[in-house]
Amino acid sequence: MMNNDRTTACVVGGGPAGMVLGLLLARAGVEVTVLEKHADFLRDFRGDTVHPSTLELLDELGLGARFDAMPHRRVDSITAMLDGGTVQIGNFSLLHHPRPYVALAPQWDFLDLLAAAAAEEPTFTLVRNAEVTSLLTDGERVTGVRWRDRVTGEEHTLQATLTIGCDGRRSTVREASGLRSRAFGVPLDVEWFRLPRLEGDPAGGVGRFTRGHFAVMIDRGEYWQCGYLIRKGGDAELRAHGIETLRTRMSRLIPWTTDRVGALRSWDDVSLLDVRLDRLRRWSKPGLLLIGDAAHAMSPVGGVGVNLAVADAVAAARIVGPALRTGPVSPVRLAGVQARRWLPAAVIQGVQRGLHRVILGAALDVDPDAPVAPATELPPLVRFVQRHPKLQIVPARLFGLGLLPEHAPSWARRPQAPVAEPAGV
Repeated sequence: MMNNDRTTACVVGGGPAGMVLGLLLARAGVEVTVLEKHADFLRDFRGDTVHPSTLELLDELGLGARFDAMPHRRVDSITAMLDGGTVQIGNFSLLHHPRPYVALAPQWDFLDLLAAAAAEEPTFTLVRNAEVTSLLTDGERVTGVRWRDRVTGEEHTLQATLTIGCDGRRSTVREASGLRSRAFGVPLDVEWFRLPRLEGDPAGGVGRFTRGHFAVMIDRGEYWQCGYLIRKGGDAELRAHGIETLRTRMSRLIPWTTDRVGALRSWDDVSLLDVRLDRLRRWSKPGLLLIGDAAHAMSPVGGVGVNLAVADAVAAARIVGPALRTGPVSPVRLAGVQARRWLPAAVIQGVQRGLHRVILGAALDVDPDAPVAPATELPPLVRFVQRHPKLQIVPARLFGLGLLPEHAPSWARRPQAPVAEPAGV
């Protein structure tokens, strides 16, 4: 049985880009349907950093107090544990900004907040367990999607004036569209896993870097979300050595984790992130637009993917929202989204490629199990930044706000409720 429906805007994917876009389009008075593949947002190993520009957007939307009431931690600096010691390389407090910090909050809570706010708008619909399988077309124009209910197995079509792909780096919409991308080689993948968090552990985030080893630990309150970087394609070889190898590497790299790496009972406790870095040559075609990782897959280096995806969504809503109230959006207007958001994505990807090539690639070529004499002093660039701490505003500005922060359109803003006491600091 094929069930047929119609909407004005079909947003594929209920991640940060999709939920922000759905909320903003609904506040523009546009009938919008968000199709989310899963039953809920409870999935591990998603980006949990909410950057200053996104926090300011929430304030503009009148959602700042709701976010502050969520469990979260605030980080006002970027620190790294190097062989020569722990150093601060970025300082968000130097930013002249109403929210000069990064908030670490479970992404599922952030998405639930957006979904609840969007549900208050009469033109918004969120459909869960909706797996998009293909695009509907009329000649060159995309006219909607086919999707399958993952619970009942029923097949559906959803006709739409505009379809927006927000379904991430493995985008079904992008694959079905035929739009071509440019891929950039990456030297790394990431093994994601949990470790218990104990009283007395550092708060916020931990980054540990040395030759042959890189690890990041994100504070989620009761546990650490850990990312251990490996050479691209090295997952099968690492798993062949047994889980004890990963335990040993983590305890050598961050000694205070030695008493808890036993929580990794088997490789079933570890998930592989296949890192990709690519960018579509064109982000749109008649009736179709792609944004976020669906348009430009980002490396996890710097943790900026969510921030960029949200900014894409705000720009897209401002450019196409008013036009959708009156009919189809012209190809020129759709191309305007790419024209506005291409440079920030390309510059950040350029920075990530440089870090991959100059730092990560060379370091990951070292055998991580070979003994390496630790450095006795910090690298020259790091020492220079330590002598001139005001330079720490540069990485804070680049990764906290981005090149082109986006602000909520006037028609999407709501009065800000009094800010509640934060649930976590």
